[in-house]
Amino acid sequence: MSVTGITADGRGSSVPDTRYRELLSAVTSWVEGPGEEWAGRIEATGQVPDSLWKELREAGFLSLAAPVELGGQGLSFVQWMGLMEVFSHSHASVRMIVHVVNGTWRAMNPHADEQQREKFVRPSVAGELIVAFTLTEPGNGTGADITSSVRRDGDTYYLTGRKHLITFGVRCDYWLLFARIEGSSGSDGTVALLVDRHAPGVVVENTSETLGVHGTDHASLTFTDTPVPVSHRLGAEGDGLAVALGGFLTPSRISVAMSCVGLAGRAQQLAVAYALERTTFGKPLVSRQAIAFSLAENEADIAAARALTLQAAEDWQKGSDAAPALSSMAKLTAVDMLTRVTDKALQVHGGIGYWKSMPIERVYRDARAQRFEEGTNEIQKTVIARDLFRRASAGAAEAAAAADVPDPAAAPESLG
Repeated sequence: MSVTGITADGRGSSVPDTRYRELLSAVTSWVEGPGEEWAGRIEATGQVPDSLWKELREAGFLSLAAPVELGGQGLSFVQWMGLMEVFSHSHASVRMIVHVVNGTWRAMNPHADEQQREKFVRPSVAGELIVAFTLTEPGNGTGADITSSVRRDGDTYYLTGRKHLITFGVRCDYWLLFARIEGSSGSDGTVALLVDRHAPGVVVENTSETLGVHGTDHASLTFTDTPVPVSHRLGAEGDGLAVALGGFLTPSRISVAMSCVGLAGRAQQLAVAYALERTTFGKPLVSRQAIAFSLAENEADIAAARALTLQAAEDWQKGSDAAPALSSMAKLTAVDMLTRVTDKALQVHGGIGYWKSMPIERVYRDARAQRFEEGTNEIQKTVIARDLFRRASAGAAEAAAAADVPDPAAAPESLG
């Protein structure tokens, strides 16, 4: 599906280099200035106030990645990843807001009709409507095993089930929720619904007390015969998992990988600055070979993860079949890299790095959350292995088929 010539997922769009540099400069200035002030306020209060959402919206930071036709800036995906890396130097809740809002439209738009674009997609791109991605369930994985179900009565679905670990599930306007038709199994019976946050029959439990990423709200949700208009269904019955996983999961995993690169870059920045200013036994810390080597390893680690993530971004932007597996490789590699880099960066600070007064302490805590976002390392390895064996089997089949074809040059000439 396309919107006036632009692919529904925005892959075909881009902005000129001059405009991109302007945006990069604006994002960098905000992250290093107001963003740092917000980080302190969020950590002190444990809250992300509405005024921060308003500031990000008015700066245009919530509508960077979408095509112009939807009210966005029309960045290419690779360009967006460059800004995502910079945003990830900021507080994790700031990064979470811009990541989610600049990505949720990718799930909705390819399956939306024009009325749904006007009601849900464009307001979401503008940051005027918060849509929370609502897939995970407490007793299941995050795929075809979902058990939340709907029964249809005329023009209304009635939703029953539970969801948990739903980011922005408390403060959102709608839940982009995935369930199945009552009595169905597998992916064929799944549906994608936009459920009003204030619909009857919903119990919302705030579960926002987390190790890191302070200020971002999370919810556990219980639905009991919650009415949802059929007009709020994206795509057809049976398209639920296609909405959830199709054009959304791959770019989102790449975005999380780049978030790891950005957060690792911030950890490295803090470690280098501390090593330059800290003196032990009359010598600067940077003169210690152990410290210098740790920081050198960090720098190489970050560069390698960035390169793989950009390769995945380019492949997804081109529509390559290799993109899904590459997105998992990028996320797996970047998460492991972030673990190593933040650990070494904290170690460079010595004992003082463990204190909350030091920025590295927050970075270290926030880094751990990336191991769960958009699938654990074990899920990424499953995706990569499945793709590896599929390609190997296909190659073997092609080789076997080629071996069964006679070589005309080797065939004996006819005696007839």
